[in-house]
Amino acid sequence: MTNEELLQIIEQAVRDKVTTLDLSNKGLITLPQEFEQLTNLRSLDLGSNQLSSLPPEIGKLTNLQSFNLYNNQLSSLPPEFVQLTNLQSLFLHCNQLNSLPPEIVQLTNLLRLDLDNNQLSSLPPEFVQLTNLQTLFLSFNQLSSLQLEIVQLTNLQSLFLQCNQLSSLPPEIRQLTNLQSLFLHCNQLSSLPPEIRQLTNLQSLYLYNNQLSSLPPEIRQLTNLQSLYLYNNQLSSLPPEIRQLTNLKKLDIRRNPVPIPPEILGPNDLMQAPGDVNEILDFYFRVQDPAETEPFYEAKFLIVGEGGAGKTSLAKKIKDETYQLQPKEKSTEGIEVIQWHFTQPNGKDFRVNIWDFGGQEIYHQTHQFFLSKRSLYALVADTRKENTDFYWWLKVIELLSDKSPVIIIKNEKQDRQCEVDGGQLRGEFDNLKEILATNLADNRGLAEIKKAIQLYISNLNHVGTPLPKLWVRVRAALENYSRNYISFEEYCTLCRLNNLTDRKDMLRLSNYLHDLGVCLHFQDDSTLKHYVILKPEWGTTAVYKVLDNQTVKQKLGCFTKENLKDIWQDDKYAEMRDELLQLMMRFKLCYEIRDHRDIYIAPQLLSIEKADYTWDNRNNLILRYTYTFMPKGILTRFIVETHPWIEQQKLVWKSGIVLNKDQTRAEVIENYNQREIKIRVAGNRKKELMAVITHELEKIHNSYERLQYQTLVPCNCETCKNLPIPYSYSLEKLNKRLNDRRYQIECENSYEMVDVRKLIDDVMFQTVRGDGEINLQVAQLQSELEQKRDESLTHRFRDSNQQEKPKAIANCLENVLSTPPNPQIPMSETVTRNQVFISYSHHDQEWLTKLQKHLKPMIRNQNLLVWDDTKIQAGAKWRQEIENALAAAKVAVLLVSPDFLASDFIADNELPPLLDAAEAQGLTIIWIPLSFSSYEETEIEKYQSAHPPNQPLDSLNSAQENKAWVDICKKIKAAAVPQ
Repeated sequence: MTNEELLQIIEQAVRDKVTTLDLSNKGLITLPQEFEQLTNLRSLDLGSNQLSSLPPEIGKLTNLQSFNLYNNQLSSLPPEFVQLTNLQSLFLHCNQLNSLPPEIVQLTNLLRLDLDNNQLSSLPPEFVQLTNLQTLFLSFNQLSSLQLEIVQLTNLQSLFLQCNQLSSLPPEIRQLTNLQSLFLHCNQLSSLPPEIRQLTNLQSLYLYNNQLSSLPPEIRQLTNLQSLYLYNNQLSSLPPEIRQLTNLKKLDIRRNPVPIPPEILGPNDLMQAPGDVNEILDFYFRVQDPAETEPFYEAKFLIVGEGGAGKTSLAKKIKDETYQLQPKEKSTEGIEVIQWHFTQPNGKDFRVNIWDFGGQEIYHQTHQFFLSKRSLYALVADTRKENTDFYWWLKVIELLSDKSPVIIIKNEKQDRQCEVDGGQLRGEFDNLKEILATNLADNRGLAEIKKAIQLYISNLNHVGTPLPKLWVRVRAALENYSRNYISFEEYCTLCRLNNLTDRKDMLRLSNYLHDLGVCLHFQDDSTLKHYVILKPEWGTTAVYKVLDNQTVKQKLGCFTKENLKDIWQDDKYAEMRDELLQLMMRFKLCYEIRDHRDIYIAPQLLSIEKADYTWDNRNNLILRYTYTFMPKGILTRFIVETHPWIEQQKLVWKSGIVLNKDQTRAEVIENYNQREIKIRVAGNRKKELMAVITHELEKIHNSYERLQYQTLVPCNCETCKNLPIPYSYSLEKLNKRLNDRRYQIECENSYEMVDVRKLIDDVMFQTVRGDGEINLQVAQLQSELEQKRDESLTHRFRDSNQQEKPKAIANCLENVLSTPPNPQIPMSETVTRNQVFISYSHHDQEWLTKLQKHLKPMIRNQNLLVWDDTKIQAGAKWRQEIENALAAAKVAVLLVSPDFLASDFIADNELPPLLDAAEAQGLTIIWIPLSFSSYEETEIEKYQSAHPPNQPLDSLNSAQENKAWVDICKKIKAAAVPQ
């Protein structure tokens, strides 16, 4: 609108003595002086313009009762504004106000004030004088506390405070006794004060998207409450007093770890209404008795087979027989989980968790993580291709599933039939139940398949077994958790909150739920046992997206964190990239290249071509493993476990690796077709390195319950020493001979008698001596490998917003993927602009994770950068890198516990430069007491703790701990971020 047009409107309005004027969305930048003539106006709408200021003349419109200024660019109000004393409604939302003039309190007739979406961090003390206010909007501002100026506005009926930075509510909130609606969602509240009970007129309370872990019993006094929104918090229990809210019509506690089945809580789509409040509370309080049990009807049905066999079509047809097959059905990427329900003859509902596995070969070795016991399997074969290796699939299922029942389903596309030798297969695999045929295009045979599935899955041993209702409660709580995975200790806490207190029962339940496909808990894996994955599809799909990515494949398994931003750009992955990368590393699917921060290798995608290197055959130690059946992935897992010692970080390929440690080299090669792994070692510490290698391989072997293999020791007689392939003895048989006091054995090549003990000692350096003590030489080497591996695994990932130089990454990639004779490996780049350095013991990883979670909003909003000690390389570069880090750090945060104080590594390498920097360079030290400890005996005593040492965090309950973390993070922010 032009200025001339505006003047015409004003002139007409003055002439007509109009009382209402709408000038919204007119593109106005300024207001002319003539505005002062509109003295008859009672309602003025100037919303959605581009006003950055108001003229003094605005104070002349003293009859205004409603003034709309929303969605402009106002950063302040003119002093004359306070002359509008008849204003009853003032709309200032979506502007740029960072403060209010104290004089605003002269607008004493205000009933409704909208200040949403501004930049207010506080209100003037005089604000308390607006005593007639009934509705106050302050959402989407920067309020960190609920000021007393607000709680003294006792006539308020509606208060909007959502999307601020509130971490607590003051007891004085009790003064708002006329409140009917209170909006506090999307803040950082960890608890509610007992004084909330005095808001007896409250009808609607919005608390979703906070950090509440409990509700106060006093909530029972909110007797007029009709709607209570609590979704996306951390509630694991409900107070019995909540049942006294007899007027409650809506209770939304979805996405909380409460022990209530999701189908009772309501649809997963939060836009839809929650479940029935009476049904929710009835179920929760009906299953409180720990002694009660109920039969459980649920199981996992896994569909496996080669790619393109029709597994996805079968899964969808089982769920819905009317499903129309797609001409080009999209192949499953990784794993898809589908729920299917059927009614049993006893009338009870049976839930089947169908796991549809991608069939491409790249998935085969990773699928082994998810094949479980207490399950029914279907092996689908495409009869047109005749490419199904029945023996391999049935052997894998037998090996990993405790001989769970299997059905072979022949997918006879276009009615092409083929014969499967069922007699021979049943002779070797007694868990093979039936061989059935179908044509999914017309559903021929589908009814028989579904009938067979229902029969065999209903007869699994666990089905119908009465389970403690506590187990059912915990299972429901886990399924409702909004997070994708939690630590095992968090799982135990959740169990205890639901009255399941015995640790053995906790492990039994997690194993049970793992087999059902509800969650994943790999109890037999030394690393993964510390985590419970609540959303299996989330993790598996993300992992397979990396392994399936064309760029990663073209780079032979090499990828960077920049690549992961593209691969995991979906919203459900974007905020969790670091956690997903950790998951891949913990699944032994990738490793970080030593001395090349943020560059990773997925060994299953490495080149199949053997690396080019020379080898000295003289005086080698040789050992072989042969397997009755060899599962895929043994060597790639071994590569991940031993990657810190890969020679030049280059001598590695899909089926082999060369290690180099202390002038000793080891070559480990897998021949999958021969079902064999061969090891040879040369150099100064052959036996020690061989002991570490066999230890790592035995760990992998032990993860397969029924793996059958032999360890073969080469003969050392004079004849065999000169043969390229000497005769070999089974180590198991040699040990048996020693136990039976048979100290010699005949060589099948030379027929010489050979000393049994010398055969073993020539190759094997026993990790445990005869007196039962650990061999220190081997233990030291093993410990060194584990330390290097842990450093690689647990180092803090860089802030996802930090940009790496493309040229530097390109050079690094080129250097890593090529194999020049004398490679020049570049030093890792130093991270700049770091502000917070965290020092902690790796035994306290769980506490580090909690701190990182509470710091996350500040990292996002304040551009706060955080380091931890594993970001810095150990060894010769340590001093240089730590000095670089400290030069940029403003704050050092110490997570103090007995493990922290006992760590020689921290005491010798981290604390001295930190304490020196605090003295000489003004670095701020903040220490956090995790547990009771002897901190008084150390230099730490001189520094202020962020939390009282006599109340360490592990002594607090969940709500107290959350509040403590919030306070601690405020102190870190205050020290690190310029105010």
